[in-house]
Amino acid sequence: MNNSQALGLRRERLPELQLVRACAIIGVLSVHSTSFAVSAMTSSQYFWTYNFLNIFMKFGTPTFIFLSSLVLFYNYYSEPITLKRISGFYKKRLLYIIVPYTVFSVFYFGLLHYLHYQGRPLGETMESFFTKLLTGKAYTHLYFVFISIQFYLLFPLILWLLKKMPRLARWAVPIGLGIQWTFILLNKYYWQVPNKGSWALSYIAYFMLGAFVGIYYPKLKAWLTICRTHATPLRTALWIILWLGWIAAGLGHVYVYYNSRLYGTAYNSTLYELMWNLHTYLGVIVLLQLASLVYRGAKPRVTDGLMRLGAVSFGIYLIHPFFLLVYRQFPPETGSSLMMYLWYAGGFAVALMCSWIVVEITVRWLPGSWVIFGRVPKSKSTGQQQDIAASRSLRT
Repeated sequence: MNNSQALGLRRERLPELQLVRACAIIGVLSVHSTSFAVSAMTSSQYFWTYNFLNIFMKFGTPTFIFLSSLVLFYNYYSEPITLKRISGFYKKRLLYIIVPYTVFSVFYFGLLHYLHYQGRPLGETMESFFTKLLTGKAYTHLYFVFISIQFYLLFPLILWLLKKMPRLARWAVPIGLGIQWTFILLNKYYWQVPNKGSWALSYIAYFMLGAFVGIYYPKLKAWLTICRTHATPLRTALWIILWLGWIAAGLGHVYVYYNSRLYGTAYNSTLYELMWNLHTYLGVIVLLQLASLVYRGAKPRVTDGLMRLGAVSFGIYLIHPFFLLVYRQFPPETGSSLMMYLWYAGGFAVALMCSWIVVEITVRWLPGSWVIFGRVPKSKSTGQQQDIAASRSLRT
């Protein structure tokens, strides 16, 4: 009897995860598009808006890591570990993750070299490039892909351990939190690793949470899906506690940064870590529930658009900083706080729409587009369309 039979599980399609990806990329774009505003508009009456968006939407990177882990363990845990499967796993990551990562590392490094380092000697330039390529520093957002690669390297080992010791899988959540916080505290007081946010241990709690949900999803589904058929007094109470806890943690996270940025209030660095971790850790589960609600209840046009946004999210993630960089070269020549407020808000729209258009055109019309943006479906598959139609017919 294999693991899936032992757990009494039956793997099914989870198309609503594309909606979670859509939420995650919206979060990333919100944070990146407001990064300049929070430092430039501290004297503006609109500062609180940008501070809120810049901090409350910081669930993007943790959510992507959680989703990646969930999908990996959901698909691989019930199957035997073989050399063929592992080699196939790494082949896909090499082609659809590492190759686009390398392409965009070259692109952004070349762009920054043109803008700031044209006189640098060739040897020094090449040394700088390979150092940044191997550490995810060719541009500020590429650290996420560097973290993902670290988790891909760890995945077969963690998968083997959890399959070898199934009881360990039940403790994946506390194990992940324990490892992450041990790293945070040891780094604060002893190691002081530079750029610790570029290392997998800073996010391993989300990876292990994804592993737990992926392994036990069929058993957890009734607890994770908010609908009348699954509602019991206990589940309803836990759903309310989860959402209220997430909102409270998010607002607390926003408040800490608001005081720090506007008034220079000094807080212990561990408080920032705690608020971020609590806010985003609860947030990934809330987004999973929110995606299920939207998938079952939203209008077809909304659902279809968000599903497509989720499908192209990796490509948008890779290219959007370029459009933000160009957009920020043309600020309005005005002293109006309202105009600056609107201009900063326009950065989000430009980054989203220009990136989305470029990815769609590339995927649809350029052969071998996977080299640039990874594997992106040209449109919804028949299976996804059937899933959406069946879900809408239920409306539970």
